[in-house]
Amino acid sequence: MKKFTQLLPIFILFFLVIGCKSEQPKVEDVATKAVKKSENSTGTPKSSKKTILCFGNSLTAGYGLADEKEAWPSLLQNRLDEKGMNYNVINAGLSGETTSGGLNRIDWVLKSPVDIFILELGANDMLRGLDANEAESNLRKILQKVKEKYPDAKIIMAGMLAPPNLGKDYRNTFDAMFPKLAKEFGGLNIPFFLEGVALQAHLNLPDGKHPNAEGQKIVLENVWEVLERALEVI
Repeated sequence: MKKFTQLLPIFILFFLVIGCKSEQPKVEDVATKAVKKSENSTGTPKSSKKTILCFGNSLTAGYGLADEKEAWPSLLQNRLDEKGMNYNVINAGLSGETTSGGLNRIDWVLKSPVDIFILELGANDMLRGLDANEAESNLRKILQKVKEKYPDAKIIMAGMLAPPNLGKDYRNTFDAMFPKLAKEFGGLNIPFFLEGVALQAHLNLPDGKHPNAEGQKIVLENVWEVLERALEVI
């Protein structure tokens, strides 16, 4: 993949507006819906399938899409089905979620077995100016909970990038925490989750903040490029 740091200047405005302030559903509702969706999936029995848990914010939840099936986790499920790969994909995204919020609700979503854990959180912490070291600590605690309950789960971090206006120290800490944690937990890192989508008007909803149906397809490719490596070793 490309070297993303060269693109940082053009992401400033995007990162300043990507946060979502919509009304939040209850943590229990999101977790329960995700687990039930996995349990009610058709085709190969759930017991013979492995599970990919997509844990993130509005970028994973599919905020603003006309149909939740247009979100990248659903597109991922379709691709795996087409390839005859026996996986259930659980979309546990929650709009507006921070790393602290994710830590508070992770136990709920871990009620369902996890073979691959995709962690897409951190952008809202950065947008709100929350401490990057604290965000890293929250993400580490989330991953520790995953590994404590499912030691063999493969970890994939969805990397994000902080804009230069937040300062060099903040940017260095924030940008580095994703590959750092991926390495710490023996996982993989997506260098920039929104590569090819950020600031592309035709690939985002009218709010200019969230990928539209076409943008979701590109996000899927960003995820798939890294996920494919994890699938090969399971």
